[in-house]
Formats: sequence, structure tokens, C-alpha cells
Amino acid sequence: MSATLEPKIAEGSSQKEDYPLSTVPLEARRSIWSLAPLLMGFAFTSTTLIAGGQIGPGFKFFPDLILLIVIGNLVLGGYCAALGYIAQKSGLATVLMARFSFGSIGSRWVDFILGITQIGWYAVTNAFVAQALNKLIGLPESLNWLVILIFTYGFCATAYFGYKAMDWLSRLAVPAMLVLLAISLGIAVKDGGSFAQLQAIQPTKPLEFSAGLAVVIGTFISGGTQATNWSRFADTGKNAISSTLFAFLGINGILVFAGAFCTLVYGSEDIIQAMAKQGLLFWGLILLILNVWTTQDNTIYAFSMAGANFFRTTKRTLFVLGGSTFAYFLALSGIYSQVIPYLIFLGSVIPPVGGIIMVDFWLKHRSEFPSLESPLPAFNWAGIIAYVVAATTAFVSGQLSFGVPPINGIIVAAALYALLVKVMPERSLR
Repeated sequence: MSATLEPKIAEGSSQKEDYPLSTVPLEARRSIWSLAPLLMGFAFTSTTLIAGGQIGPGFKFFPDLILLIVIGNLVLGGYCAALGYIAQKSGLATVLMARFSFGSIGSRWVDFILGITQIGWYAVTNAFVAQALNKLIGLPESLNWLVILIFTYGFCATAYFGYKAMDWLSRLAVPAMLVLLAISLGIAVKDGGSFAQLQAIQPTKPLEFSAGLAVVIGTFISGGTQATNWSRFADTGKNAISSTLFAFLGINGILVFAGAFCTLVYGSEDIIQAMAKQGLLFWGLILLILNVWTTQDNTIYAFSMAGANFFRTTKRTLFVLGGSTFAYFLALSGIYSQVIPYLIFLGSVIPPVGGIIMVDFWLKHRSEFPSLESPLPAFNWAGIIAYVVAATTAFVSGQLSFGVPPINGIIVAAALYALLVKVMPERSLR
């Protein structure tokens, strides 16, 4: 097994670009008051509302629907919090952790798959904004190209300037979004009638409980796998876990509930359209822009981290601009129509990466990764084999409606990697 030495990174350049190829030093760490709003803004996305809308008509309101939302978000929050803790302890993002579990060259597959999925998501969401404006204010579809162009480069501005800019946007946007969501849900509760009336609503599109879990967990687990881009900045492990749970248990849970509830009350999972029916169109548009912006800047930031690691360069901001341009043309290609297959794909190929990294950190490296400057094998075949088998298992189980595909992928990846690192010991790097 060949080994490589990673080049040393100039500290000034690394700091300016948010440490894309190195650990985040202690002096750059942030408190929960900085990290939590940023992660909550990342999780505040319209896609989760759509997920809630998919499961709303499938279950009785209580206890079935509520139990589904609670269990699904506990699983999602626990998975993301575990990765967040590892990121805080190591100071590394997912793409950098993958060097240890996939090898210095093998980890480039992780860079590619995380990068390409995020740039696809950036394009899908920008197209979604244009479609939403068509429906809400009657904007002509002939102007979609201009709307997508404006938002493509507007949303990436905070990602270009890095953590500080994204931090301040989230501090302003998250409280505003929570207030607007609370007002809308309060009106929806009045419009929805009594608890007995909600209980009387029968499922119109019945779903298996496991299928509902797959929707709740799978919709944002790909983003959660890359939340380490920000949890690596946490000053303590406790704050990394708490911030992640606020986002992926709290905010994600609220949005799934909101999407499901609005579907039951208004026949649409789109909280923005619901606000229009409530006479809150202007504030609905504000909520739309804020919730998309705080997710999109995180998305393109994640792409830039993956791109910088793939090419081993600290010029992260170049990938923000280049990725945004690529996403613009993807959005014009009609990628929005493929959003559901795209979500299924994300839920299959990304979660196994997290399962392997967890085992690599806690079992193989005993809770302490070695230095990135130490010799690394070009390919860690234990990680590569475990990933291929797990991703295939997740995808096939989704096609066969067996279990919850993202969970299947994580479990198979973790178990197989734990076995392979025992039976396939690394050769000496000396």
C-alpha cells in the first residue's frame, strides 16, 4: 500500500480561506451563540417542508404522525451530532476526515460525491425559488433565467466571505424566520379546527412507517453529513453536539411538522403558499428568501470545501464562484423536475461516508486522528470496499422498500468497515 505525504499549508492563506486543508486552530473556535444559529439556518430549508407534506396525508395525526416525526428526527439528530462531536475534537471537516478512512487518493471520491451532490442541490434550490415566485406573484417563466442568475450569485456572497459573513446572516435571519413560522403556524392551528377534527382526518395516501422514516431522515441527512464544515469551529464538544441537535433535531423537526400540518389544513405542504392564503404573502416571500439563503450559502460553501480538498488547494473562494456558475447552467437545464430521484440518490450515496468515519475515529484511531501531515496510504481499501457495499445496499433497499435506506447504508458501512480494519491490517508506511 503506497503512502503519500500531504504538503504543508501556509497559515495565512489557510486562515483567510477558512482552513480548507487544515485543522481549525483553538483561537479560531466559536461559541454556541455563533455556531447554533449558523447550523439552524442551514437546516431551515423548504425541502424539509416538502418532506413533511409527503408524510402528512399518510398517517393519522396522533400518535402516528407525531411519533414518526419524533423518531425520525431523533435518528437524524443523533447521527449529525456524532459527526459534529468528531469534527470538534479533530478540527476537521468530513472531506478531511475521509483521508484517514479512504486514503489520500481514495478520499477524492468522497470529495467528488459530496461536491457534485451539493452543487446539484444548489442548482435545484435556485430553480425552486424561480418556480415559487412564478406561483406566488405571477412572475413570467420567461424571466426565470434572470431570477436564477440573481439568486445564484446573491446566495453565494456570504459563502465567499466565509464563516464570519454566514454567522452574521444566520444571527439575523434565524430569529426572524422562527417568528414568521410561529405566526403562520398559529393561524394554521386556528384554521385547522380542534384536535378532534384533526384526529378525524383519515390518511388519503397511506404509507408504511418505515417509508415515512425514510422520507424524514433521508431528506437532509446528506446535508447533515457535511455539517462538520461548521461544527469543526465549535469551542467544545458539548457545544458542537448542542448546536447540531438544535438544527437537525429541533429546526428539522419543526419544519417536517409544519409541512405535514399545512398539508392537512390547506392541502399544500408549502408554508409560503399557506402564508399567502393567510394574507401574509409579503412576509411569506421574506421567509422564502431567508430560508433559501441560509441553506444555499452553506451548500455552496460545502462544495468549495470538497473542491479545495480534491485539488489540494487553499483557494476555496474560487470554487464558490466556479461552482455557482456551473450550478446556474444546471438550473437552466431543468434539473428541478428530478428533485425526488435526486433526494433518493443523496440518501443512498452519502450516509455511508459518515458511518465509516465514525468507526474510523472511535475504533481504529481511538478517538484521535493522526496529523494530516503524517504519511497516509493512497487507498484505504477497507473504507472503499465498505462504502461500495453500503451505498449499493442503501440504494437497492430503497428500490425494494426494505427498511430505511439511509440507516441501512450507515449500519452496513460501519459494521463492514469495523470488520475489514481487523482482517485487512494496513501495511507499514515506513
